[in-house]
Amino acid sequence: MISTWIAGARPRTLPAAISPVIVGSALSFRIADSVSYVNALLALLVSLSLQIGVNYANDYSDGIKGVDEKRVGPVRLVGSGLATAAAVKRAAFISFGFASIIGFILATRTSYILIPVGALAIIAAWTYTGSSKPYGYRGFGEISVFLFFGIVATVGTYFVASSELAWQALLFSLPVGALSCAILAINNLRDLPKDALVNKRTLAVRMGDSRARLFFLSLLLFAHLSSIAGAVVTPWAIATLALLPITVQITRSIRAGSQGVDLIPLLGKTGRLQLMLSTTLAIALVI
Repeated sequence: MISTWIAGARPRTLPAAISPVIVGSALSFRIADSVSYVNALLALLVSLSLQIGVNYANDYSDGIKGVDEKRVGPVRLVGSGLATAAAVKRAAFISFGFASIIGFILATRTSYILIPVGALAIIAAWTYTGSSKPYGYRGFGEISVFLFFGIVATVGTYFVASSELAWQALLFSLPVGALSCAILAINNLRDLPKDALVNKRTLAVRMGDSRARLFFLSLLLFAHLSSIAGAVVTPWAIATLALLPITVQITRSIRAGSQGVDLIPLLGKTGRLQLMLSTTLAIALVI
């Protein structure tokens, strides 16, 4: 039973929550006068809770709308009948509630501006698929992911760890956000045929298969280019080029036309690429 709920939390997407905290914390170590590791840890808990919450919320909303039937990919708790809709909804609210509590503690330690920012993040997480007009069904999911799991999470972590803002945090949020988008993009590419059938018009559906693949590959390229741009802060940022073989491997499979279940391993590889690239940038920043 526990393993079912862990699978429902979609662990392969968790690098999108961990990566911005790693990078933001490392940057604060490099350029800030002081670093609060307690605040960085709290930021990690908030980020993970939001990611798990949005995964459960997505499972619930798609499940009750009947768009998760006979899908490939991660376990769908509601769609597959492994858990009731009410239980999955409750899990989502518990995750969001935990994120709210930790976020409030973090706000009292830093700035109350984090409260409205956190509220917007939770609203965005729920309305991705959970409102009467979910923006995820209209092709805007990638924008939200780039904003909240890229810019907001990275810059926010830097801010709570250092109590200041810096343009370097925005720079390093770009590769993190691009690969968070890539995780969603390959997920939507995998689901494109079935999403089109149920009128779930994700960006992949709106673009079509060939353009969706090109978009995904563009995100990988942008992530590498923006990582190299980090050399203006630390020359060791070029070490991210060592990860190009992984990117090339993913690229070949995408260009070869992999579909359906064949894209599932690539989702995991994209998540690992994000975590490895973020870790490499973090090491480059603390050297």
